[in-house]
Amino acid sequence: MSYYRILGLEQEPFSTSPDPAFFYQSRRHRAVLANLMIEFRLKRGLSVVLGDVGTGKTTLGRKLIQMLREREGFVFHLVLDPTFPSEDLFFDALIRTLGIEHDTGAKTVVDYRELLERFLFRKGLEEMKTVVLLIDEAHKLNGLSLEALRILLNYETNDAKLLQLVLLGQMELLPLLMKMPNLTDRISSKSTLEPLDLDETREMILFRLQEAGYRSRLPLFLDEAVEEIYHCTEGYPRRIAMLCHRALRQLVMQSGRSVNRALVDELIQQEIEAGWSPSRALQKSGFSG
Repeated sequence: MSYYRILGLEQEPFSTSPDPAFFYQSRRHRAVLANLMIEFRLKRGLSVVLGDVGTGKTTLGRKLIQMLREREGFVFHLVLDPTFPSEDLFFDALIRTLGIEHDTGAKTVVDYRELLERFLFRKGLEEMKTVVLLIDEAHKLNGLSLEALRILLNYETNDAKLLQLVLLGQMELLPLLMKMPNLTDRISSKSTLEPLDLDETREMILFRLQEAGYRSRLPLFLDEAVEEIYHCTEGYPRRIAMLCHRALRQLVMQSGRSVNRALVDELIQQEIEAGWSPSRALQKSGFSG
């Protein structure tokens, strides 16, 4: 039997997979999602979402896709890894991602641009659709790919961009963009995801347990444990999920009833003894995120 069923759960509550059903929306996450939807409706073009490792960018992207799927009038696609060595390969990948039909003959960069332009004008003007492209791990984009995206953002009507582009990336994405003033000028919205505070950490843990089917009045995480988890993870959602998963697994192994501070401290000590190198921000826990 899986450990979580022993605890009265129907499924794993603290997986680090980007499942939108388990995406806890802090105030900041809700604000970013609402702002992106407004940008799409106004067809403003380029939005940038920045955040350190583990702040929830990828899961936010999956949640955004889920929200678009529930609305009419949107055509949306997600690029998970934008690492391409040349402009033509990047254009080719975009065409395949967008599902653009074309002959299989050799293509030049100009051919790719024309295919994408015709697609965007057809979807936007003839079919009255809003085309949304999300690029995760956008900090991996090279200069040629960023220039290719700048060209796509040039396709517009008198009052609207034909492509709504969202770049989700780590903080090093910003200096990459700043090197290209002609692209930076096109940024309509820039948001930064921050770690959770203590109350949000508590709410995230409760939310995930409830989504996983926990219904008992007995708390699985005592307040003292939540405070220690917050202190050790500094509110980074991915780190919280990882530590909570280990805590519940340890709770079952010890036949305990609730995770307390001592159990969390025990896990942290185990990590240190196993040779994890503590980061500057997590001197006690050794979690690097």
